[in-house]
Amino acid sequence: MTNHPVVSQAEWLAARRELLAKEKEFTHLRDQLSQQRRDLPWERVEKEYVFDGPNGKETLADLFDGKGQLVVYHFMFGPDWEEGCPSCSFWADNYSGIPAHLAHRDVAHVTISRAPLAKLEGWKQRMGWDFKWVSSYGNDFNFDYHVSFTPQQIESGAAMYNYQTIQEGGESPGISVFYKDDDGAIYHTYSTYARGLDMLNVAYHYLDLVPKGRDEENLPWPMAWLHYHDSYED
Repeated sequence: MTNHPVVSQAEWLAARRELLAKEKEFTHLRDQLSQQRRDLPWERVEKEYVFDGPNGKETLADLFDGKGQLVVYHFMFGPDWEEGCPSCSFWADNYSGIPAHLAHRDVAHVTISRAPLAKLEGWKQRMGWDFKWVSSYGNDFNFDYHVSFTPQQIESGAAMYNYQTIQEGGESPGISVFYKDDDGAIYHTYSTYARGLDMLNVAYHYLDLVPKGRDEENLPWPMAWLHYHDSYED
């Protein structure tokens, strides 16, 4: 970093304006991509799902909470785990607090994991989050939306994550979007996984602005630096 070019203000402005033109182009392309995402065909949800929630048993329709649109964050928390996934907890730190804003654009937001509700509630309390979290332990929701995989699925080659078959896995992260029509019909409109979740992490976007970026290149794996927000040594 000490060898980074240092220039006059005029040279800096010229370089910044050149990058700004590229940023604007990217913004326009992103707008087009977002529209293409919204234009995707839908698939009707035919299966009945019942979740364990803070208000008792809740169906997928109940999770809309009177809204027409639902965003689900698939949080990695297996039934036998004692703690939530660190990377999903990182993402949750970024979206805790926004459901109230989304509700004013006809969007409900819920987090879903396979761990029993008591574990989810305990972890939410420790992390200080206030979003809704329900358990899918008693249904096939996680398996149907390709974020949990049975050993049989892995062995048979039927396990699919991020739209391709995988050879190993248990729990994986993702986001799925649903729409509920006036007649009560529910449609699956979109799901994204892996790097597709990047744009939902505000902290990473801040790191992309600073000189060192995410600074993960020399780590054993990209998130080797990450801790729960209450577990950093300092």
